[in-house]
Amino acid sequence: MKYKLVIFDLDGTLLDTLDDLSAAVNHAMQQRGFPLHTRSEYMKMVGHGARNLMSQALPMEHKDDEALIDAALADFRTYYNAHIDVYTKPFPGIQELIAALHQKGVMLAVASNKFQEGTEHLIKEFFPEIPFVAVLGNRQGFPLKPDPEVVGEVLRKAGISQDQAVMVGDSDTDMETAANGGIQGIAVNWGYREMNEWGHVDNVEELHKILFS
Repeated sequence: MKYKLVIFDLDGTLLDTLDDLSAAVNHAMQQRGFPLHTRSEYMKMVGHGARNLMSQALPMEHKDDEALIDAALADFRTYYNAHIDVYTKPFPGIQELIAALHQKGVMLAVASNKFQEGTEHLIKEFFPEIPFVAVLGNRQGFPLKPDPEVVGEVLRKAGISQDQAVMVGDSDTDMETAANGGIQGIAVNWGYREMNEWGHVDNVEELHKILFS
């Protein structure tokens, strides 16, 4: 096989987490009497960490109010931690793909901008039998994607070179992370962004053919 390591994004790539994220942010908005948002609106907001998501969800006049963002973020996290997997589910075919890659001896990793505890929780829940080389989320003291540090960290843990790895994701941020880290990127079009500016795959079957070629 061409790749020894596949690094996956989480939200919008492995798992459809949007409904649980939307419910949690709307809970924080409702607590303050602010307008709520739809799933399609949240699609445009996710991908850059919870703090950025909260800032975007707030009314325009409050987007730079750091104290308000902190308070709303705390409510969001409390609610989300208690309801993280109510609606969340793997995209069709993803669990089978991950299992097949593992059976072929391909190393697997996750690089997400979701907070670390949530990232670990969801991976353990939906992929309990898979020994990921690394499961990396938003951690204090570490930069978010598209900074290439996360790619470098995974490569060091895996003990392989850049040309042996690929990153799979559903956003410009993921493809920029791959490029910044010196590895190939594969854009998937079933997530939360239209990836028409990138050469993309539309379903897991297409991704399977590329990874197993």
